[in-house]
Amino acid sequence: MPNPPQHDEQILAELKRLDPRGLIDDAYKIDGAGPEACRSIFLDWALGRSEAEGAPESLRRLHEIHAPMHPGHPMTEVLAEGLARPRPERGRRTGGSGARYRS
Repeated sequence: MPNPPQHDEQILAELKRLDPRGLIDDAYKIDGAGPEACRSIFLDWALGRSEAEGAPESLRRLHEIHAPMHPGHPMTEVLAEGLARPRPERGRRTGGSGARYRS
């Protein structure tokens, strides 16, 4: 098996900031990782990010870094799916929970 492509020092530092636990990078190193495993890893990464850390911007940048090097990898597809989904709107709660607290 050939050696995987290497990142330069600046990209490595950026990846450390975007993915401190190395989850996304590790997904690319797993031999035979399928879509289900990559979705699970992605969910773990996303749940570990705060709004202040800019998860949507981090996701976009992770895709920009990894997609050219791994175009057919399931994690690249998962990252692209994440970019394609609209962000949920923040706002007033509705439904049962919201109705109980109205005055």
